Amino acid sequence: MPLKPDLPEPEAVQHRVGLAIVGLGKLSAEELIPAIRTSQHARVAALVTSDLEEGRAFARAFDLTDADVYAYEDFEALKDRDDVDGVYIVLPNSLHREYTERAARMGKHVLCEKPLSVNAEDAQAMVDACSAAGVQLMTAYRCQYTPHHWAARDAVQGGKLGQVKLLDSIHVQVETDPEAWRMKLDLAGGGPLPDVGLYSLNILRFILATEPEWVFAALRQPTDDPRFREVEESVSFMLGFPDGIIANALTSYGAHKTTTLRVLGEGGSALMDPAFSYTGLSLTLTDPGGQTIPAFGSYDQFGLEVDHFAERVRDGKTPWTPGEEGVQDQRIMDAIYQSARTGQVVQLQKHPGKDVFRGEKPGLPGE
Repeated sequence: MPLKPDLPEPEAVQHRVGLAIVGLGKLSAEELIPAIRTSQHARVAALVTSDLEEGRAFARAFDLTDADVYAYEDFEALKDRDDVDGVYIVLPNSLHREYTERAARMGKHVLCEKPLSVNAEDAQAMVDACSAAGVQLMTAYRCQYTPHHWAARDAVQGGKLGQVKLLDSIHVQVETDPEAWRMKLDLAGGGPLPDVGLYSLNILRFILATEPEWVFAALRQPTDDPRFREVEESVSFMLGFPDGIIANALTSYGAHKTTTLRVLGEGGSALMDPAFSYTGLSLTLTDPGGQTIPAFGSYDQFGLEVDHFAERVRDGKTPWTPGEEGVQDQRIMDAIYQSARTGQVVQLQKHPGKDVFRGEKPGLPGE
């Protein structure tokens, strides 16, 4: 394309949308808080954690006070904080529904890490709660806000690859700690599928802008490995999209880290490798004229995502990845597990049209 990285000057801190970060794990500490602090329209206003001492140390490091740190049992105290417009939920998956519903009752907008919950029923309840309270619910699908993924999507939607026939995606990594929360079924809702495999599922839908009509899947859960007492090690799934397009995906907690996305059309192809890393994404487009590697300036995926949320909080428009987008992925993941259990193809409800679960298109750097 390429897109320019030039961004306007950030707003003065006091004018930005204030967010409470709920959960101070590695993602919050290393990615989210730094990204929000350097974003255009958002700021960290409060922290919610199980470890108040750790939270206060974070607060001092990030220009907050001890009074900005809350225990989980004091979450409702945020209701009286006029400078907290919304919450960013970064908790184990099974807690997403509880804290979303609690935030909605306080009138706070919600940005929730993916997956939205542990099943479609809970995810839909989160959407309903936020709708009833008149607050925004956005699913934190960071890859739907990057120039790289949008360039791949534009190549497909603009016909640069000809008629798309096949797609494939791999997202695997090795998990070594059997006691990690993501290895506990009641906390995570599954193994690699709702964690790293969800990136593949969500981006395949994003690239095509349509919804799959059927799924077929298989999984492996070894009985002699303590890591996989409760969750699967690997999942392979196939999605059937309109017009006969087939997409294949592999995800695992037992294979060397790999993140790829490939789109194969009659007139060309697109390859992202890596496709889902926090930094260093790479896109190669191939057509009869040769190969093109689009150049993009530096950007922060989480910063772009958070700025979009802040803008939707202000203007009241539906976010590009609202709660409904997260619900649809939950429905498909539920069907993937059903197919793996039964060995049968599972038909999905058809949703004709483009981007039927998405809202207002995000702005991209340079636009």
